[in-house]
Amino acid sequence: MRYRLTFIAGVALGYVLGTRAGRERYEQLKKSARQFTENPAVRNAAESAAHGGRDIAGKAYHSVSDKVGDKVPASVAERVRSLRDRSSQNGFEDDWGTTNT
Repeated sequence: MRYRLTFIAGVALGYVLGTRAGRERYEQLKKSARQFTENPAVRNAAESAAHGGRDIAGKAYHSVSDKVGDKVPASVAERVRSLRDRSSQNGFEDDWGTTNT
C-alpha cells in the first residue's frame, strides 16, 4: 500500500509540473506566432497574396463562364462576385493577424 501511495503521489506531482511547463511553452509559442503575424513584411506578403488570389479567381471565373455559359453554379458565381467586390475596395477586410481577445 505504501508503494502505491508513493506512486500516485509521484504521478500527481509529475502531472502538475508537466502541465505547468507545457503551459509556459504554449504561451511562448503563442507570443512568437503573434510577433510573426504582426511583422509588416509578413502582413504585406499575405495581403498581396490574397489580392493576387482574388484577381486570379475572377479571371478564372470569367474564362470558365465564357466557355460554359450560364451553367456555372450560383454558389460559385456568388463567391467569385464577393471576391471581386472585396478586391475592388481600396482597403482590405481580411482578418489576418488580428487577435480575438
